[in-house]
Amino acid sequence: MEKSLDRKLAEIHADPHGSKAFILADAKDADMAFGLASPGRSPEAHSGEARFRTLGEYRQIIRDMTASELVDIMLMSVSTSDALTIRERLFDASPVTPAIRANDTTDIHVAQGGVYPKQPARPFRTALLDHAQCGHLDCTSDERVLGANLGLYSVTFNNDTALDHRTLEAYREFRVEAERKGFRHFLEVFDPNAPVHPIATEQLGRFINDMIVRALAGVAQAGRPAFLKMVYHGPAAMEALVAYDPHLVVGIMGGSAGTTYDAFKLLGEARKYGARVALYGRKINQAEHQLAFTQFLRYIADGQIEPEEAVRAYHGVLQGLGIQPSRKLEEDMQETTGITSYGGTGRTVSTGSSVRPQSTVRSTVIPKPAPTPRPRVTISESAAPVSSNGWPTRPDGSVDFATMTPDQRLAYHRQRLSQL
Repeated sequence: MEKSLDRKLAEIHADPHGSKAFILADAKDADMAFGLASPGRSPEAHSGEARFRTLGEYRQIIRDMTASELVDIMLMSVSTSDALTIRERLFDASPVTPAIRANDTTDIHVAQGGVYPKQPARPFRTALLDHAQCGHLDCTSDERVLGANLGLYSVTFNNDTALDHRTLEAYREFRVEAERKGFRHFLEVFDPNAPVHPIATEQLGRFINDMIVRALAGVAQAGRPAFLKMVYHGPAAMEALVAYDPHLVVGIMGGSAGTTYDAFKLLGEARKYGARVALYGRKINQAEHQLAFTQFLRYIADGQIEPEEAVRAYHGVLQGLGIQPSRKLEEDMQETTGITSYGGTGRTVSTGSSVRPQSTVRSTVIPKPAPTPRPRVTISESAAPVSSNGWPTRPDGSVDFATMTPDQRLAYHRQRLSQL
């Protein structure tokens, strides 16, 4: 089955400046970092006990998310991919591309009481590409298509010659093996987790951009990453990297869980300034309703709704489903800063002001929306066509969220969720 990732990458490369294609990934590879806490907290109450989901529950969420087709990539550990991709054949009839975390540098070794994330990252790789591709060593050429053929490779530059030299050497070794085995990868670039020589905050975005360009300058097309995953350092840094090479497809990482507005605003801002990929892990995994949350990420990624309106609509959906939100709407509309490293040792990033103006916040759970920018095709509310289901549509038949009433939005999203 054609994978949406391949189609969208082809569209982006065919028209780097005009394509509106946006790739969305769910990062369900947390067991490569967090141990027992990886699946996230159980939604049920346990009298104050910090009870986490089981691995089985975590994998069921992966099945549900894949069936929804809301994301283009499902990122997993090799062990989970072995169970779902190879043995269960979950992705055979799906447009979603399975991917694995191909390495696990020491800055993502986050164990309770551990200190590794506080020390400069060192390259390390648990995963074997043969295991990812066919489930055992020494795959035959025919077997290499049985499993995942896309992986995330992570690097962390700490502004130290010896450390960064070893990081680049390990990445080169990986690329050689991957190319020989027909394995694609995308490159994750963390901010320094424990820089040996400090980098000024205002120079960090440029430092990361320069390290990416320098690391890939000596790599021919056959060995280059399909796209990047990196911290969003603001409009200037994003636009500079995208302008430098429009075929270097840039993606952002979601970072640690924060408010719903944090997640939605980050995606909207990065997309506006040139990002074409977003990989969200903890922000999805800690949402009150992961499918509903991801549905709104999809709307934002496709330019159908603004982040502010998405937060209000998401709260409306939670109310309609009888789910108690983790935060009141007023709190969930706040913009905070997010930790950029797994272990919480990295710097923080903000897409703009630290707090949304209170004038944009409504006190009811399903509020009347504040004015938002109109879609690209401007039509008046009175002239908006109406679908057979009763909500307004654009001339091309797509749903016109900007002219929806709160009741229409709730009805629409409840129907959409019932079909997932």
